[in-house]
Amino acid sequence: MLFSYNLLKENIKGKLPKPEKLADILTMHSFEVEKIEKMGKDYILDIDVLPNRGGDCFSHMGMARECALLTKNKIKDQERNIKESKEKTTDYIKVNIENSNYCPRYTARVVTDVKVKESPKWMQDKLKVCGLRPINNIVDATNYVMLQTGQPLHAFDLDKLEAGQIIVRKAKKGEKIISLDDEKYTLNPDMLVIADSKDPLAIAGIKGGKKAEIDKNTKRVVIESANFDYRLIRRASKKINLRTDASWRFEHNLDPNLTEKGVDMAAIVVSELTTGKITKGRVDKYPRKIKPKKIKIDVNYISRLLGVEIPKTKVKQILTGLGFKVNNSFEVEIPTFRRDIEIPEDLVEEVGRIYGYENIPDVYPIGALVPPKRNYVHYWQNLIKDFMAGMGFSETYNYSFISDADLKIFNFKKVLELENPVSEESKYLRPSQIPNILKNIRDNLKYFAFLQTALKKEKEIRLFEIGKIFAKNSEKRMLTAAITGDKFYNLKGVTESLLNKLGISDVWYDEFEPTPEDSRISTWNKNRCAEIKVGNQEIGFLGEISTKILKDLKINEKVTVLDLDFDKLIRLSSEENEYQPISQYPAAVRDLAVLVPFATKVVDVLNIINAAGGKLVRDVDLFDVYEGQGVPEGKKNLAFHIVYQAENKTLTADEIDRLQEKIIKTLEENIDWQVRK
Repeated sequence: MLFSYNLLKENIKGKLPKPEKLADILTMHSFEVEKIEKMGKDYILDIDVLPNRGGDCFSHMGMARECALLTKNKIKDQERNIKESKEKTTDYIKVNIENSNYCPRYTARVVTDVKVKESPKWMQDKLKVCGLRPINNIVDATNYVMLQTGQPLHAFDLDKLEAGQIIVRKAKKGEKIISLDDEKYTLNPDMLVIADSKDPLAIAGIKGGKKAEIDKNTKRVVIESANFDYRLIRRASKKINLRTDASWRFEHNLDPNLTEKGVDMAAIVVSELTTGKITKGRVDKYPRKIKPKKIKIDVNYISRLLGVEIPKTKVKQILTGLGFKVNNSFEVEIPTFRRDIEIPEDLVEEVGRIYGYENIPDVYPIGALVPPKRNYVHYWQNLIKDFMAGMGFSETYNYSFISDADLKIFNFKKVLELENPVSEESKYLRPSQIPNILKNIRDNLKYFAFLQTALKKEKEIRLFEIGKIFAKNSEKRMLTAAITGDKFYNLKGVTESLLNKLGISDVWYDEFEPTPEDSRISTWNKNRCAEIKVGNQEIGFLGEISTKILKDLKINEKVTVLDLDFDKLIRLSSEENEYQPISQYPAAVRDLAVLVPFATKVVDVLNIINAAGGKLVRDVDLFDVYEGQGVPEGKKNLAFHIVYQAENKTLTADEIDRLQEKIIKTLEENIDWQVRK
């Protein structure tokens, strides 16, 4: 914002420091002076005024108030008596505001018998310093008063108004106006205009129109001083790509009580420059008056917050110098031009700013440092993500929605449908992460098709996601991972390493036996699928995706998926691991296949193997479930790895053979079971 150094001086009683010194003072108190430039006998001060101070410091009187306080001077009283004629203003003009929300106040005065000519040199010089082009004595007077008070004003030729009417209304769709600089603008109902009974006279708060322009033949002038909704002005200014000195000020939420001061000063200056007569009274539409706020402040609180003891007299001097009224109990009346002051802390900031931050000593803060409560969800989530990344998996982030096509492919039932989906692809909340991660696999396979054909290089894709899935009355987090290729046992190894990392023991794999209405039955290849259990609690699934689903998704490779209940993992996980020394004696692995009836549960077979083998059976792994060619109807083949190991010696081949034979005999005690040899 450009300021005239001489005009600042004219508003202050006392001696103002030289421009360079003044710039240093302002910079120390939240006003950065970006440039100082000499212009004739004056100086241009380019001062960066923070947006919250636009209501008062986008004016010379407002900035002079700051300068006076900071330099231990006083501001001059600019109030002047108005000499009015006997003719009434209301006999000349009528004002109608269609919506006071858009125009909270409209104030106007009339000056008659004016003589339009050039404004005096002193005024032209001050306008030029502030970046404004002199026009004539009436227009220059309104601009000069705007620079002084911060209140934008506009002058209309009264004789060019239809029936002396001024109407503040929304623009009509497609309505046009030619501005004072001969630019044509097309308006819309989102914009506000000042109009007479026929045409728009000005784009409210932004630019005047050609119709009621002041020219050399003007004899009677209406001076407008209004207040507009800052949001409306900002949107309109942006819409027509026109920003003016007036719109810039209105955009910063000006004080409606400023219109009266602005119009009175403008009428006085116009009458002096044109030898015109000011008619009696104002037209003033102000339906909802804004009154000063009052805030009670504790001086001790100011000192505690700033960290320095400031005497009451100094606090009162600062607040009074800023234009606030302070009584003995320190109830502060906030002038309406300081619309940025809302709470006691705002007053504390003003006291500290004027007192000088450089006068506040550096003090280390004192307070109890209370560590935040540990968020175990984030802790385990980050640990799992790091582990999966270390195993070569890339994390994916998918939207939590699926489409009608997904519903059909995966045979999902009882899903939650959105009332207002953003697209057909996002009609339902996902009941599983598997559909989206398979689509990720498909898209990546298309990309890596180039590597496989052009570079003769195969690329294994490993992806994982941690996210929420949704049911009718619940939601839960899941960990879903996928690998391309024939990698069932690879992913099984990753699963076991992950669960071991999380401190979860007693993990085993059971056959997946869904009910007929379970939609998951169509997801998995039934010969390569297992439930993952901890004790008797199911925590997830591991298996190959069915060929039908892969075909429907146009995936030409096998895909193995791990789907774990993340919330259960968190509850079961432990940072504490019981130390178990590594046995110095070697382990031996033997395989065993059992032909059992289809309804037989894996856990029943595992229990018999462990019971028969005793302590020397260190681990039993189910590695294959087969039914089909070569297996009698109604039967299935279960294949196990049995790990034998002793803690105090190396087991001989004979000992292992005897144990294996004992397990076989125990299994075959069930007449429906047959150990395959």
